[in-house]
Amino acid sequence: MNNLFKTKLIVIMAVVLCMPSCSDDFLDRPPEDSYNVAEFYETTEQVNAATNALYVRPWYNFVTNVSWCIGELSSGNGRTWDPRNADFVNFAITGEHGTLTQAWESLYAVVAQANAVINTLPDAAGPSVPQDVVDNAVGEARFIRASAYFYLVRIFGPIPIIADNNEYVLEPVVPRNPESDVYEFIKRDLQFAVDNCYEKIRGANYDANAKVSSGSAKAMLAKVYLYEQNYPMAYQLASEVINSGEFKLYGGDAEDGDPTGSYYDLFLTANDNNPESIFALQWTNTGIYAEGNGVQSLFAPAGVTGFSDGWSAIGPSIDLQEAYEDTEQDLRYYATIMAPGAFYPDLNGGYTVSETIDHQGCNVGVKKYVIGSAASNGGGASQSYPNNTYVLRYGELLLIHAEAALNGGGSVAEGINSFNKIRRRAGLDEIANPTLEDVFKERRIELAFEMEFWYDVVRQGPDFALNFLSNTERGTFNDDTSPPTINSETFPASMDDLLFPYPSNEIQNNPALLEAPVPYEFE
Repeated sequence: MNNLFKTKLIVIMAVVLCMPSCSDDFLDRPPEDSYNVAEFYETTEQVNAATNALYVRPWYNFVTNVSWCIGELSSGNGRTWDPRNADFVNFAITGEHGTLTQAWESLYAVVAQANAVINTLPDAAGPSVPQDVVDNAVGEARFIRASAYFYLVRIFGPIPIIADNNEYVLEPVVPRNPESDVYEFIKRDLQFAVDNCYEKIRGANYDANAKVSSGSAKAMLAKVYLYEQNYPMAYQLASEVINSGEFKLYGGDAEDGDPTGSYYDLFLTANDNNPESIFALQWTNTGIYAEGNGVQSLFAPAGVTGFSDGWSAIGPSIDLQEAYEDTEQDLRYYATIMAPGAFYPDLNGGYTVSETIDHQGCNVGVKKYVIGSAASNGGGASQSYPNNTYVLRYGELLLIHAEAALNGGGSVAEGINSFNKIRRRAGLDEIANPTLEDVFKERRIELAFEMEFWYDVVRQGPDFALNFLSNTERGTFNDDTSPPTINSETFPASMDDLLFPYPSNEIQNNPALLEAPVPYEFE
């Protein structure tokens, strides 16, 4: 699988310039995983391979250790007793928290590696390499840099924009920039990718779908505009992607679906880079820089992976379970949540969930991204599995289209049509006149355990977010009663909880993080 990423990457580790100043930790850490490729852009094949690592290695700690803590635990979709991450449940995260620090480190490592390609490739490409090949690779790198900044600004708020790490090696202090400037930077990167990445039609050759395209960038740009509440632009861009026919709803209806798959099939390793995938991280267990993800290690029950991991570190909260309108009819429930006695024929040759399953006091477990042993899932090892991680897929784009339309951005009828495509695939009845609340609920179920829900809650605005987060049921089932009762637990959220604190060691190394944001000087 992922043959594109089995190509040997012709790269060498960069030499990190160590400076005896407080800037070392902040500026040098992100580039330490980056690659010096200036000597290796001589052929088209080498230029095409230059972006491969951007889809894999620097994302590992964020995806494996942080994204689910923020996206699912903090939002109330999940709960845990795990002492390492329970503070994400009760809004007790401080800058000292090691998991939070990994978000900063990992995402800025993505930025640094993307910067290395963006700032080196145009001048270093060999004379025989066509310009469109160079522009496409730089477009990919700018798309991925934009994606990392999109996470950073939603997690931390004002942050330093670094477009070229080399410019700051001698600077002891790096100012942070306003959120509005970060969003502008993101949009410029994505527009460059729209203009310079190749156009594609996602078909049956899944390996050809692995890398992002002009349409991928347009879809991500639609999402960014949705966050900015620029609903006409979000609707327009989403419509353009939908009408292009590049992507298909896997297992959708005849209008624009792919009848060979289903919602459940989206998360099988064999279906990585299916036609619904707009941007996915390309984990693999082959090649010189093979890197798998560790999500299954955290989600799976003991014994399922075939290794010593399978820690069931998160359970689907009671609140999430109650959010499903019909757990029998909604096909997404079976694909997302392991219920007692459920049977999964593809998992390890056939797996029946224990009748006493009780992950983190929730009386169920997580199924999404749980793919089983190496023999049944295409390989892997403990904390290193080859299944892709979605960052954006067509199902979400349809809901972006619907939300933008219902907010006055475009045709309400077309938006409702997009909304009901998601409902039909899920096996649910259509809603003739859905509300914005319906779209919010649909996003919660459609994207559950794809590490997205926290951002959806917060972007609704402080009044909604504080009320929702403070009243979300985060308790456990009491199985000493029949039927089980609920040991209710809620935690009040405050305005300060809607953004996460900067890591303390980053503040120590870069005190400018505590100063007022400085406008970014755009070229």
